[in-house]
Amino acid sequence: MEIRKDISEEVVRERVHTLQEAMRASGVDGFLLTQNIDLYYYTGSMQNGYAFIPSHGEPVFFVKRSVERAKLESGIAVKELGAFRQFGGTLAKEFPLLFRGGAGASITIAADLDVLPAQTYLKLSGLLQAAGSSAVIDGSAMIRRQRMIKSPLEISRFEAAAAVVDEAFNEALNDLRPGITELEWMARVEYELRIRGHIGLMRMRGYNQEIATGMFIAGSAAAFPTYFDGPAGGLGLGAASPQSVSRRAIERNEPILMDIGCCIDGYVIDQTRTAVIGELPEKLAHAYEVSEAIIREAENGMIQGAICSALYARALEQADEAGLSPYFMGYGADQAKFLGHGIGLEIDEWPVLAKGFDFPLEAGMVIAVEPKFTFPGEGVVGIENSYLITEGRPRALTFTREGLIKLP
Repeated sequence: MEIRKDISEEVVRERVHTLQEAMRASGVDGFLLTQNIDLYYYTGSMQNGYAFIPSHGEPVFFVKRSVERAKLESGIAVKELGAFRQFGGTLAKEFPLLFRGGAGASITIAADLDVLPAQTYLKLSGLLQAAGSSAVIDGSAMIRRQRMIKSPLEISRFEAAAAVVDEAFNEALNDLRPGITELEWMARVEYELRIRGHIGLMRMRGYNQEIATGMFIAGSAAAFPTYFDGPAGGLGLGAASPQSVSRRAIERNEPILMDIGCCIDGYVIDQTRTAVIGELPEKLAHAYEVSEAIIREAENGMIQGAICSALYARALEQADEAGLSPYFMGYGADQAKFLGHGIGLEIDEWPVLAKGFDFPLEAGMVIAVEPKFTFPGEGVVGIENSYLITEGRPRALTFTREGLIKLP
């Protein structure tokens, strides 16, 4: 059976080289990658193991399982991990020039500590120190900065995911009627997504943050708060799944929030549309119009050099000017403090359009912008598109028809 190589060796080499340049600039001697997505990005494979990238020289992917598959997929050298307790010695043997000083030497090793479990960190830290590392530091910012800029290959995968979302959404819209439950309609969408190639996962980097393929939530259920860091919650199916769809039936004249994602070849797209069967109450219809005004303003402002925090501040001003500040991106203590977020292999990538995130926009960034308004007891309205930052105006990657979708 043939295994497809998702990422060419040339692309892997370019990514590793870029990381090595950042390592040298930060005085980092080696980088230990531990998380699935980081491994995939820098090796082309997501098999169980650890990749070690020296600041100079060739990296190695030490694999526990499956070594055979990793060799077929990886763009860097693959070697068997062996006994975990001997991993420090394995590294010292593989990279003798780096670890030649042995225990007590002064080498700085970075790792993706933002996602590394504490127990595993403590074990790895001890093994690395025994091999000669004087410090294990957090290198996750280096990874996240690099991954902000997407290549043409990555952009093509966003485009494929956006096309799937549009097709699945429009097909499932034919079944949206009063009485259908949130769960039933979302299952219809998921079926249409899956048969078109959606992998069934929407990965997140944030600790204890999980996300379903989509949020199809309506009326008061949509405005019910939850732990998820977003403007809408949903009743969910219970305390074990406290977000997104419930078994509640859709009613006439209530807002229906359709936040649909899709992951093609690892890359996620994010899109939201608002619908109603009948007519929306005037207050909610007005709030929807303001959400479209905010996203249009963001489109005008998302040019190279624009500061992420300034775009968020402008959205806050627009919500305030419309008299809707208390409802923008959630309500009360449950308001989300952002306008948009980077997407890629994970749904919560950098940059973030939020206070304190003072990064300038650069061509190649892909950002989901999602102005929404939450009204307790009534519902949530809003819109979301995913955009590619270019040398000119941003290019919308999502293209499903906009405007309030009114169904008879």
